[in-house]
Amino acid sequence: MLEKHKILKLFLINFFVTISCFPQTTNDPLSKFQKANSVSKRFEIFFENNDKYVYNSAYKWLDKVSEYLNVAEQSKDSSEIFKYRTMLTRVYLDLGEYKKGALTGEKLYKSNKKLDLPVRKELFKIMDEAYERLGLFEKQLEVRTEMKKNGQRIQLYEVYSNLGLHRQAMMDYIIDVKPTIDENNYLDYAEYNNSLATFLRKDGNFYSARQKIETALSYVDLYLKDTSVEKSPEEFRDAVFLRGTIQGNLGKCLIAVGEIEDAIPLLEAGASSSKEHDKGKFSPRLIDMWVDLADSHMQLGKPFIAKSYLDSIAKSNQSIYITEYNRLLADYYLNIGDTDSASYIFKDYIKIKDSIYDHSKKKELLGLLVNFDLDNQKDIIQQQRLNLEKTKAEISQRDRKINYGIIALVFTLVSLGAVAFAYFKSVKNKRLIQDQNKIIETALVEKDSLLKEIHHRVKNNLQMVSSLLSMQTKNTKSKEAIEALEEGKSRVKAMALIHQKLYQNEGLAVIEMQAYVESLVNSIQSVYKKGGHDVNINIDAEGTELDIDRAIPMGLILNELVSNSFKYAFPNKEGGQIYINIRKNGEQGFFEYTDNGKGLPEDIEERSNSSMGVKLIQRLVNQLRSNLNIDKDAKGARFWFEFS
Repeated sequence: MLEKHKILKLFLINFFVTISCFPQTTNDPLSKFQKANSVSKRFEIFFENNDKYVYNSAYKWLDKVSEYLNVAEQSKDSSEIFKYRTMLTRVYLDLGEYKKGALTGEKLYKSNKKLDLPVRKELFKIMDEAYERLGLFEKQLEVRTEMKKNGQRIQLYEVYSNLGLHRQAMMDYIIDVKPTIDENNYLDYAEYNNSLATFLRKDGNFYSARQKIETALSYVDLYLKDTSVEKSPEEFRDAVFLRGTIQGNLGKCLIAVGEIEDAIPLLEAGASSSKEHDKGKFSPRLIDMWVDLADSHMQLGKPFIAKSYLDSIAKSNQSIYITEYNRLLADYYLNIGDTDSASYIFKDYIKIKDSIYDHSKKKELLGLLVNFDLDNQKDIIQQQRLNLEKTKAEISQRDRKINYGIIALVFTLVSLGAVAFAYFKSVKNKRLIQDQNKIIETALVEKDSLLKEIHHRVKNNLQMVSSLLSMQTKNTKSKEAIEALEEGKSRVKAMALIHQKLYQNEGLAVIEMQAYVESLVNSIQSVYKKGGHDVNINIDAEGTELDIDRAIPMGLILNELVSNSFKYAFPNKEGGQIYINIRKNGEQGFFEYTDNGKGLPEDIEERSNSSMGVKLIQRLVNQLRSNLNIDKDAKGARFWFEFS
């Protein structure tokens, strides 16, 4: 896999070298812009050349457009002023100054709503993009309402995706885009499949996303290898950029499934293509790749490499990336042992995250979106109704001209139509039932994915708590405090292991206790083996499954008992035997724990009132609606109870 990625990287470099060999001076849009003899021609050149920053940076365009704007303002030509200000607003966005672009665009539209149609269309596109980048989706819907009044076609899949409704976004995208694809255009198919992969990846369907990415890569490679079609430098450059974007998308999928090392070369390819394609202007795609690269290196235990990417993100000075930046920066400080900085940054991350994902605001936006979509559909239905009425009138007019001699034929056709209608209605009902079944199956799969994600996040949060306890242990000199922290860490690990087993298993409702107890005991045993303990542990829980409400208390009870046996039962540290028995017969269960150690003290009942461990065990047993039994006469120690 890695070898393949190296080849792809060399392939990408070769493409960029090839592109650099194409003559550029004759295609310089800025030169054409300056030579144009009217503001309308300059406006056309500016917005039709998507690669204008390849030859001259956005800052050069900013200077030149500002220069022409000053001349227009001196001559007080309002038409020229509005055109140049619209171009200036576009440059602000391309420099990443979204707030400035949105503010300028809003003022421009409010000051003169009688703008020329081409100016209005471009201004709406600019404001729509600015509000999307800033996360102001309510404002974005207002702009789209104006676009609709302006006669422009409205697409809502980006808005749905931004609100987390990726499945709905994908369905809208398929309906809107698929009919417009040229069957002979490989690049259109590549971009289409990559967009589907993005929606699937964001929705958590990584396997299907990877399949779509492979399809997208095959289409873009077919285009690049096709010598029968002549390609301009701009078309060739766009194809290479699309290939890098698809590779970056694949890298994101690999991160999601834990294949971090394989993801890094793909993310680097995506970053390289974005940097080349967006040369001369701010590149949100490049920063998006930097975020994933920083995250990947952090997960691989390379915090200093990750920090180099975080520094690059910080230099971009873009507040829209502050949430992910703070999360990764907190992780970096945690990795290098600076817990104070990690805690401070992590609090900022939580605060910003909570403000961004305000549920009441999201609910309000969803309501606005649904109303907007309904209005849009009503207009479409109304237009279809008018077309239908027009068609009916035409048919009625033709029918009057039909000779009465074909009346018998009409009756025959009506009869056949009734039969056909009944048949097609039954087919339609059958398809409707099939579609509903598919929707139910999809909902169940999504529910399982959500439960797995919840257990995964709980496990990660518990592991972070465990890491913080470990760091605190290193900074603590008190033996009693260290022991208390170690016990707390052991209990946290026992709970984290439950959630790990839940999201790794096919069934999300129950835990297979044999595997769980083995993992838990191995974790505890690995700690005490360092101290020279040699204890044989037998576990008899095969076939026993418990739900999470019983598995967590059971795991914590075992954690306390096994830890106590290692601490106190075997002073010689050799020849120890521990036996754990968990079984369930119908609704009734039985738990037994024994060891052959030195036995329990005579005053165990009195000590249980003051011992933290015994108190915890008794409370956990009570949580299982049972009572703890302690066999003081047995050789060694024996604890047992029944549960339901």
